[in-house]
Amino acid sequence: MTAEIVAIGSELLTPFRQDTNSLYLTQKLNLLGIEVGFKTVVGDDYDHLHSVARLALERADLVIFMGGLGPTEDDLTREAVSAALNLPLRRDAALVAELYSRFAARRMKMPENNLRQADVIIGAMPLPNPHGSAPGQWLQGSFGDKEKIVILLPGPPHELKPMFENHCLDRLRAKVPAQFIATRELKVALMPESECDSRAAPIYKKYRNVQTTILAGAGEVQLHLKTVASNPQEAQARVDKLADELEEELGEFVFSRAGESLEQIVAYYLEMRGATVAVAESCTGGLIGERLTSISGSSRSFRGGAIVYSNDLKKEFADVPLAVIAEHGAVSRETAIAMAEGIRRKCQATLGLAVTGIAGPTGGTQEKPVGLVYHALADGKKTEVIKRNFPGDRSRVRWWASQQALDMVRRKLV
Repeated sequence: MTAEIVAIGSELLTPFRQDTNSLYLTQKLNLLGIEVGFKTVVGDDYDHLHSVARLALERADLVIFMGGLGPTEDDLTREAVSAALNLPLRRDAALVAELYSRFAARRMKMPENNLRQADVIIGAMPLPNPHGSAPGQWLQGSFGDKEKIVILLPGPPHELKPMFENHCLDRLRAKVPAQFIATRELKVALMPESECDSRAAPIYKKYRNVQTTILAGAGEVQLHLKTVASNPQEAQARVDKLADELEEELGEFVFSRAGESLEQIVAYYLEMRGATVAVAESCTGGLIGERLTSISGSSRSFRGGAIVYSNDLKKEFADVPLAVIAEHGAVSRETAIAMAEGIRRKCQATLGLAVTGIAGPTGGTQEKPVGLVYHALADGKKTEVIKRNFPGDRSRVRWWASQQALDMVRRKLV
């Protein structure tokens, strides 16, 4: 069964209101084994809504319309969907009585336009709404040459969610075949998306029954795997088998198989190894420390550190000799090494991690351009250094630098 979710409301086409109902519905449908093939947002325009409704009813087995069930002139869902189905509306006497009773209980006179909320598509079952005045509708039948299910739900989340859970979930569960969706998310650190796909594609293309989606982010690539099967064990086995093959190909670049963040993985390895880390940050300005301390329980492995932006504080807090900075510059391999070794000693940590660079947009030179970052990791025996040139604006350079730094720690502890 393929589903389409149609969110209705001109406010959803502005920068000020976001459709969150479709995320909730997608999760609930996926748990039933129903895949959402389409999501549409349409404004309060009858012609547009009618066109969208006709298209959705042609291509999906289950169509859920959200919003536009109120009493005002711009609430057009009932009329547009009934026209798309070529089924008239009828005014439901029981719903009319409920509306009058609702307003009478509040000692209010009901405006005449509220009666529109009692209009039901012929053949539809009204869905009660104790949290609002707009009832929903459930309609099932043959439209064209296929069996369809059409659901109309109110837009406010506090009305939509209980209506869907109390009056739609069990009905859908009884109508769809038993099937289960399994997912797996691999995260790959600091590999270009094109390289990741060129290595992964020959593997995932062999799996016709697993959908693979590749998403690129700042400093990581995500591979989302999804499949549907008649039982959960079969579904999970499919995505796990593909994940195993992808991880074998991509090797140490894979840092997560279950969607964890890089800082979560680093915190896990630090605790597992009984190790601690301290940081000396220049261009990242505390971002690495912030990411590590966002993990609950990180106090057991994160000793602390310093934001050493100025040269004198590099000396004061990270024991960097001013002669090193004078000879090689604040952004240099030598300074990064001194920062990592100094902060490790100062904080008495297993590992000392340091970052120094030019985040931009100003401060770059021909020899040291914007985006140049040195990363150093000291363990008391040797100090590793990585030099990178990151593209992008200031925030992007800082995030990439923090990603590289955390990945150095991960690879050290694996």
